[in-house]
Amino acid sequence: MDEDQGQVRLLLVHAHPDDETITTGGTIAHYARAGVEVTVLTCSLGEEGEVIGEELAHLIADEADQLGGYRILELHRALDVLGVRAPRFLGGAGRWRDSGMAGTPAAANPRAFVNADRDEALTAMLSVIRDVRPHVVVGYDPEGGYGHPDHQQVHSLVTEAFDVSGSDRYPSAGAPWTPSKFYWTVTGAEQLRDGVAAIADVPEGWRLPEPGELPSVAEEIVTTSIDVRSVFDRKRAALTAHATQVTVAPSGVEYALSNNIVQPILADEQYVLVRGEPGEQDEHGRERDLFSGV
Repeated sequence: MDEDQGQVRLLLVHAHPDDETITTGGTIAHYARAGVEVTVLTCSLGEEGEVIGEELAHLIADEADQLGGYRILELHRALDVLGVRAPRFLGGAGRWRDSGMAGTPAAANPRAFVNADRDEALTAMLSVIRDVRPHVVVGYDPEGGYGHPDHQQVHSLVTEAFDVSGSDRYPSAGAPWTPSKFYWTVTGAEQLRDGVAAIADVPEGWRLPEPGELPSVAEEIVTTSIDVRSVFDRKRAALTAHATQVTVAPSGVEYALSNNIVQPILADEQYVLVRGEPGEQDEHGRERDLFSGV
């Protein structure tokens, strides 16, 4: 494949700790177990998140403002379960702050990720890509899955970084490197509907989602589906590691965030290929391997 005697490399770019496990945890564990060099790049510490449970409730931004540091610990624990080395942080841990949702005071903070100097943030993103030299890069769709400004910022930055990484632009970010494929992590509407329909028991205090309340994309745009059943236990354990943000149901196959909306822990993780050539496809016209054709 390259000078590294066939070693393949995967880079996943996420906005906050826990995003990597919720949307791509099975993929991370699947490829780590297969011997792929997996790197997770996290762009903020999630300081503006809510906290589940009373024991750590005072860590939130409006009180001790220590949640970001604690979420670094949770991220390390989750990645350890998934079989990946320590995370990387864009610009170094804490360089940019969680922006919160659009229109909130957090989004006006000069240190918020959405207010990052474009050239500085792009150079930092390029530095990681050119250092890791991934064959496959995973980011978000333009909506960032559910409209969070930090997710949308990740989409914008990683897309531009992917497109210019092989050029001689931004020489301070390292030697050029051209990844082969770029994917968006997504949840298909049919996949989500079937997962919600299969929920047999909603824990007390939780509720089922209303139609359209959980983000999804039209099934026909999904190009790639990764079966993560063989590492499902690792994905579930990694979700549990993000205890301030996620609660896993007693069933072991559902979870909820602080909003107490029950969601399925998906056993197939879906993607859209947006750069590069598709590899081998199944009878449904979908890839079953992010590295197919690389």
